Amino acid sequence: MVAAAKSTENAQQPSIGFHALTLATFFGASAAPTPLYRIYQENFLLSPVLITVVFAVYAFALLAALLTAGSLSDHLGRKPVIFFALVLESIAMGLFVIASGPGWLIAARIVQGIATGIAGASLGAALVDVDRAKGQIVNSIAPLCGMAVGAVGTSALIQYGPFPMHLTYALLLLAFTLLAAAIWLTHETGGTRPGALGSLIPRVAIPAQAKRPLSLVTPINIANWTLAGFYLSLVPSLVASTTGSSAPLTGGAVVTALMASGAITVYLRRGKSASANLGFGVSAKTLGILTVVAGVHLANVPLLLIGTVFTGAGFGTNFLGSIGTIMPLAKADERAGLLSAFYIQSYLAFSLPAILAGFLAKSAGYALTTDIYATVILLLMGAGLLGLRAGRRKAAA
Repeated sequence: MVAAAKSTENAQQPSIGFHALTLATFFGASAAPTPLYRIYQENFLLSPVLITVVFAVYAFALLAALLTAGSLSDHLGRKPVIFFALVLESIAMGLFVIASGPGWLIAARIVQGIATGIAGASLGAALVDVDRAKGQIVNSIAPLCGMAVGAVGTSALIQYGPFPMHLTYALLLLAFTLLAAAIWLTHETGGTRPGALGSLIPRVAIPAQAKRPLSLVTPINIANWTLAGFYLSLVPSLVASTTGSSAPLTGGAVVTALMASGAITVYLRRGKSASANLGFGVSAKTLGILTVVAGVHLANVPLLLIGTVFTGAGFGTNFLGSIGTIMPLAKADERAGLLSAFYIQSYLAFSLPAILAGFLAKSAGYALTTDIYATVILLLMGAGLLGLRAGRRKAAA
């Protein structure tokens, strides 16, 4: 009986692996449509503008969910909220399976964005509940790993499997159904408290001591998420248009390179200072973007991949440096409001410029759009780095 009790207790121990897998699967599903956008364009006769709208509504929905339901699991418990997110995500996968036009795709992306926003907040909190140190690392790496696997996995299924517009989502629907059942076998890591309805009111507040550092890091952060939005919305079409390679795995591999190198660099540089990370990130990203632009104009896929590896390293490190610059300045009761402001800035940069890129790609072509995007991102990063250095000199004076 004692052995059985111990066995039950061990089975109920919170699993950081399960929560990490679930978080990665959500973000893997978020990247799954990226290799399919070009196929949607061909099958549903969609313009680049409409494709970027389909992409952007996901970011808007995710941001809305983070701002309203981000702390819901603090009141209702982690498991019920994660389960609800898994059910919503399953519905989104079902909508993708039956999608027959842009309206279905937009509806699926909205539901997916809401589900991912709720899941990201509640799973992130659960991971920290289980192990604070490991949980913070997993929260930074699991989404990037998930998106890398989602992009390349979907590309492989499109290229080698049957039913290219449906198979990925059918498999993900099965995965989320299994995860929804399995969540009830895990231990509840959080607690409950009153005030669930009140927690749905968005609270955005920037502490006085963090206002200047946030303003200084803003250009780099905007450049970071603008680039991520471009990759996840238009890069497969860009690769096909400029290199002539229509193989889904080619475009998917370029997107995967961004996320995979970002995840690896976040892990390797997790102990470095925020200023060191930002300096490294801007340098790596500058080199990467220039190499990517060269790859576009030379129609050279290997050069695109090499440039994307450097760009991804800069992307991950800039994110780490941006968070590290502002979050230590906030007191415990100020962190949620500051993080909300940071999320608003990040996801608007993730989505709105992508729509503009769709208009540019339609009127000016993918190569010129890449040139314009690259120029703006490089200027933003340069301005941000100069501002940070001037700010440090002023503080030291």
